[in-house]
Amino acid sequence: MRKVIAVFYLIVFFGGTSCNSKKEKVTDLESNQAKASYVDLNNKKVDFTSFKGKKILLNYWATWCKPCIEEMPDLLKAQEILKAHNYVFLLASDEDITKISHFKNDKKYNFRFLKSIRSTDALGIYILPTTFVFNEKGEKVKTITGSVLWDSEEIINKLKAL
Repeated sequence: MRKVIAVFYLIVFFGGTSCNSKKEKVTDLESNQAKASYVDLNNKKVDFTSFKGKKILLNYWATWCKPCIEEMPDLLKAQEILKAHNYVFLLASDEDITKISHFKNDKKYNFRFLKSIRSTDALGIYILPTTFVFNEKGEKVKTITGSVLWDSEEIINKLKAL
């Protein structure tokens, strides 16, 4: 069953019409996503220009979203694999910082969790999880909606190639 799901998401992720091939600058992230801005779990503003020269996987999730939570172990494995390929994984939620912090502490996930100041609805994100992938130039190269088997060989190879 896992292979069937993997094949389905590979089709959607790399061959489906839901993927966005339009490139957007990371430095334009705020203007292109309805003035999106983020703070870390210490309530300090996160400046995306600090990730210049890195590939960014920005995953929107929520503590109540079962598919979001189910894909996190695979995301964690992918984060470890792709660290050597210049990737930064950021997990953003519009929920309260306290709620995100409790989740992080309970689950012991080693992600950089962010709080989105704007709601996902205000950002035009209507499906969770939704993930944006940016290349080293700060261009958005993929938009992925729904959960993904992030640690599958096919996904890892595609992300390495971006």
